[in-house]
Amino acid sequence: MSTSDPLLSTSDFGQLRAFVAVAEVLNFSRAAETLGVSASALSQMVRGLEERVGVRLLHRNTRNVSLTEAGDRLFQRVRPAVHELGAAIGQTSELRARPAGIVRIHCFRTAADLFLRPLLRPFHDEYPDVVLDITLDDEVVDIVAGGYDVAIRIGEVIEQDMVAIKLGPDLRQIAVASPDYLAQRGMPQHPHDLASHRCIGWRWPGHQTPYKWEFVENGRWFAVAVGGPLITNLKDFGLQAAVDGLGIAFASEQLIAPHVAAGRLVPLLERWSAPFPGYYLCYPAQRQMAPPLRAFIDSVRSTARQAAI
Repeated sequence: MSTSDPLLSTSDFGQLRAFVAVAEVLNFSRAAETLGVSASALSQMVRGLEERVGVRLLHRNTRNVSLTEAGDRLFQRVRPAVHELGAAIGQTSELRARPAGIVRIHCFRTAADLFLRPLLRPFHDEYPDVVLDITLDDEVVDIVAGGYDVAIRIGEVIEQDMVAIKLGPDLRQIAVASPDYLAQRGMPQHPHDLASHRCIGWRWPGHQTPYKWEFVENGRWFAVAVGGPLITNLKDFGLQAAVDGLGIAFASEQLIAPHVAAGRLVPLLERWSAPFPGYYLCYPAQRQMAPPLRAFIDSVRSTARQAAI
């Protein structure tokens, strides 16, 4: 004899649910109204179940409905299970309506203030059961291998197979120095002049050599290797060193804007500074997205739209 239960392996939950609904009220019309189906459709579902189990479950006539002995035994055994399955499905639907769980995020440091910090409080207020596990790091990690659900990074370093959503305008990096430094060392007239200046280098996390500063001339990009008294993996730290007069730094307009407005830094070589793809939200393509991740993506996009207004 097979150890598997043929009913459990072949039955339709809808048929069992239909049978339990009729058995509880012993009335097809009332049960059909409860389930939101027609009485004839309900009768067909119950008849289909009887054909599967090979025994009559209900006595029917024009006035009455009653359980057979086999029907009563089945009803007593499956009723709790049917209600439990219904409750489980209901709870699953609630999770979709009210997301719960963890979203693991990898985000470039400079993007965090723009797209993450503004949404933290309103996101938690709306989705109290979602935990945002955020790693702030400028290293270009493999999202999937790193165990992340989503990342925010510049467009130049997004893998080809990722879904990418643009969050803001293109970016520009600009060389800057303090008025004090320029008074002592003079102002470079061309990017190649940087070779004779003290420059504050920046190193991508995970890289041994400093990043070469990139400029555009006659529509073509070129890189300049710079040297100086300081190399750091934090651009804001290097920028502060430039404010203190240590040398020339190279950073995004977003970072230098407050210092330029206050007169602490002076932009240099702007005619050679061209825009490049800005920040994107990216994640692996997937057929069925977890509700917490969908809620986070929608919130980031909303935050980005508001920032652009």
